[in-house]
Amino acid sequence: MSLNRTGHRVALNVFLVVTLAHWAEHLVQAYQIWVLGWARPQARGVLGQFYPWLVKSEWMHYGYAAVMLAGLFLLRPAFTGRARTWWTVALAIQFWHHIEHFLLLWQAQTGHNFFGKPVPTSLLQVLYPRVELHLFYNSIVFIPMIIGMYLHLRPNRRELEDAPCDCVAVESRPAVAVA
Repeated sequence: MSLNRTGHRVALNVFLVVTLAHWAEHLVQAYQIWVLGWARPQARGVLGQFYPWLVKSEWMHYGYAAVMLAGLFLLRPAFTGRARTWWTVALAIQFWHHIEHFLLLWQAQTGHNFFGKPVPTSLLQVLYPRVELHLFYNSIVFIPMIIGMYLHLRPNRRELEDAPCDCVAVESRPAVAVA
């Protein structure tokens, strides 16, 4: 089974489940802050309520950013046409998001925080609170990723002919004359 051939649809589905689980954590955290009125340190999403160290672990946050970057990169070869354009936009944005998480991890590991802050601080976090910033980052990666997936699963004729994977049902593919 090749990741970008016969295994592409399964890999995309696994990647989507991981992405949606991460989204759920962020949305629960936002709900805890803005609807329930919890203080930010107590708003830890679902897993963070049971494992509070997860929310504070820069390794966990960096690991997820790296998984997202790897998934977007590794699944990209099977995308064609319009879907590839949108998927590449998501990849480029996630590359920057990954850099931000790397900088947070570096600060946490070295104990040298940027901008004289008492906690690790990303570059854009100087302007925006961390919860809001990461909701924004996840949104601007997720939207083009989902558009790319949608277009990938509903290709036009040329994109379908160029697709190396079998994500689209065989009966949707153009007939090939057999000699």
